[in-house]
Amino acid sequence: MADGEVLLERAQFNSMVEGTAEDWAAIGRAAARHRGEHVDRIVAHLRLLEGDHGGFAVDRLEHSLQTATRAHRAGKDEEYVVCALLHDIGDILLPASHAELGAAILEPYVSEENHWILKHHGVFQGYYFFHHIGLDRDMREQFRGHPAFEACAQFCHLYDQNSFEPGYDSMPLDAFVPMMRRVMDTPRRSIYKRPAE
Repeated sequence: MADGEVLLERAQFNSMVEGTAEDWAAIGRAAARHRGEHVDRIVAHLRLLEGDHGGFAVDRLEHSLQTATRAHRAGKDEEYVVCALLHDIGDILLPASHAELGAAILEPYVSEENHWILKHHGVFQGYYFFHHIGLDRDMREQFRGHPAFEACAQFCHLYDQNSFEPGYDSMPLDAFVPMMRRVMDTPRRSIYKRPAE
């Protein structure tokens, strides 16, 4: 910092057209102090799934833990396991399109394939029950030919559709939090990220 230069604690503008580099530097410093807190907020929302069974044999948190535990025990990498943990985080906040919420949360941090799996798993999961509620169980066929089609079908078959088992030895949520922190530490893609030079 040059002599006489004052670091602003807060931006001084009332509208963005008045903003200066110093204002945006102050905003950046304030944001840096809260780095990583988004994971704590996501964990707090996951805890809201506890006790909400939605008619299933286990509550929504247990389903998420079972899905992530199965993926972890199968040797999947941390990114995949975190995706498995958060795949249904939208169940109570965005029930009409729950899959899209988990996909939006993780999109900056995960591969395009894992993002696609998250975003489309709801349709693929429908293969197991849509025919019981008057819908087309083959709705997922509209995506046949997509490079992540089989990966999404496998996610649903191996980890999601079978994770409603009372008494399953799931790992506790706290075991996944360090994985979440590592996966969501630095965005891969973001409009706020400078292009690599």
